Amino acid sequence: MNKEWIIPSLIVAIFLVTLVVTVLYQRKLIRQIRTLAQQADESHKQILKEQERNRQLKQEMTNNIAHELKTPVSSIRGYLEILLSDKPIDEEKKRYFLDRCYGQTLRLSDLINDVSIINKLEESADLFPKEPIDVNAIAQEAIHELEDMAKDHHISIKNQLPASMPFSGNHSLVYAIFRNLVENALMYAGDGVDVVLESYKTSDERYYIHFYDTGKGVGNEYLAKIFDRFLRIEEGRSRKSGGTGLGLSIVKHAVLFHHGDIYAKNRDEGGLEFFFSLKKQS
Repeated sequence: MNKEWIIPSLIVAIFLVTLVVTVLYQRKLIRQIRTLAQQADESHKQILKEQERNRQLKQEMTNNIAHELKTPVSSIRGYLEILLSDKPIDEEKKRYFLDRCYGQTLRLSDLINDVSIINKLEESADLFPKEPIDVNAIAQEAIHELEDMAKDHHISIKNQLPASMPFSGNHSLVYAIFRNLVENALMYAGDGVDVVLESYKTSDERYYIHFYDTGKGVGNEYLAKIFDRFLRIEEGRSRKSGGTGLGLSIVKHAVLFHHGDIYAKNRDEGGLEFFFSLKKQS
């Protein structure tokens, strides 16, 4: 080959190779851009979907709260109208109406408090400080608070947790876990049953706790949504027993706050049981 053509040929070859590489790189870049665009579009759709879901949940909760407020507010209004009427009322009936008003105001207070806890856990969890606490001591505190209610229903509460369970967490939320679980069992398990707290597994990182009662259990169709807000397993049951319908939802939120998980199932021997974990350094 003539030497005069070697350099131009090399230049042309280099140009062609560069052109091919550039085209391939551009195609790859275009594919990557399309992929990123698709991912961004999917993320946007997911965000919109989550926003809509949150909107629906808030709307549902607002409607449920309004529904729950109607009964106590109507009752208080009715009793007060009777007390304020011109008709003569004996002291015994006055006392009865005032006691009923007071009971309904307690229910309103519990509902407002429970709603506040859930809202803070969902939107401002950092408002709950963590400190060194003892899980067993807090469980025993909740049991002690409910001793009279347990006696009224002839229910035995057995705390079989380890004597010392040091933990870094929020005292009020851990208390809410045990308080709501025990109270739920006292309200719905039936009279004369046993309620038991025990540790079913050990780990350097987590506490694993088993809570169960030997009572009635619930229909299997309710287990998947047992932690839903304002769940009515039997229509009017919580209303009769004074519950807000938010107790088990608070339990789940409080467990998740401490980086644990929880699930419920019916016991083969009868009754309802909960398995949950709490991360020691949450």
